[in-house]
Amino acid sequence: MITSARIAALKAVGGLGWLTSLRAPSVAALATSGALQMSLFDEVNLAEITHPDYPGERLVACRNPALAAERARKRQALLVATEADLGEVRTAVEREHQALRGQDNIALRVGRVINRHKMAKHFDLTITDDSFSFSRKEEQIAAEAALDGIYVVRASAPHTEGLSAADLVVAYKDLKFNEAGFRSLKAIDLDLRPIYHYSEDRVRAHVFICMLALYLVWHLRKAWAPLCFTDEAPPARTDPVAPARRSAAALAKVSARKGADGAPLHSFATLIDALGALTRNTIVFSGGAKVTKLSTPTTLQRRAFELLAPPYRPSSRPCSQNTNPAEVRTPRSAGVFAS
Repeated sequence: MITSARIAALKAVGGLGWLTSLRAPSVAALATSGALQMSLFDEVNLAEITHPDYPGERLVACRNPALAAERARKRQALLVATEADLGEVRTAVEREHQALRGQDNIALRVGRVINRHKMAKHFDLTITDDSFSFSRKEEQIAAEAALDGIYVVRASAPHTEGLSAADLVVAYKDLKFNEAGFRSLKAIDLDLRPIYHYSEDRVRAHVFICMLALYLVWHLRKAWAPLCFTDEAPPARTDPVAPARRSAAALAKVSARKGADGAPLHSFATLIDALGALTRNTIVFSGGAKVTKLSTPTTLQRRAFELLAPPYRPSSRPCSQNTNPAEVRTPRSAGVFAS
């Protein structure tokens, strides 16, 4: 979402800050210019740097050794797989019987391989009507490998004056909660999309209501942590660049799949489904009397409401007169608070 074009628009508006990271080509450009040097990470794994292309901004370069090793492993695996598939194409071109011929036909087969592994940038390909050869671009591969595990956090300077470089990295990593929230908005819990409003006011109202719902979901996730696989007490970060670790209690919950009370744990989605079994029944009697009765909660449902402030009381209470008696309505709701 926060691209260079969006940052330029934010600067034009004024008063708005941002926190994001540079894309791989921009990181490579910093390394080429000399602003980003590998010697920065000899003793520490993060360093704040500056560059004239980013005025009024803060750049924090980080190197994660675990991420570097994983990227190197994936690249090597993809290179080997690409070479194996390209070797099959070359064999098909060089065989004596029913050899693959025609520059277009050979290129089509090669294109399938390249598109499958996304490694075209790392190979030199030579295709003619009756021959095909390939080789690795060793210098380019080495240049990319030198930047494995390195990322650069980018933020507006006026809005982050009170943060150290380490705090800025922690704030950047905490954006994962924002991303999870937007996934929840779009498809998982709230189903924001598709939106069929066309006027600006209606769209703004729709998104505002969804953001309020997202805020409510955030509070519910915190309150219902004992019922879910959520880490209730994550360890404090000693190294902002190193991967986050879960507490021993959280690992034990995942292993046993049970909470401290021995009850099965839930994901947020399955917990919401369990609460969706609660009903509020409106019973209309002959003569117009109407009673609303809440269903009796299960142990899980009661525990979920106990973790929230308002109590849940399954009770009956009279309601106002209904002009159309002699009917019973049983609407379902994900959660009911007694008023």
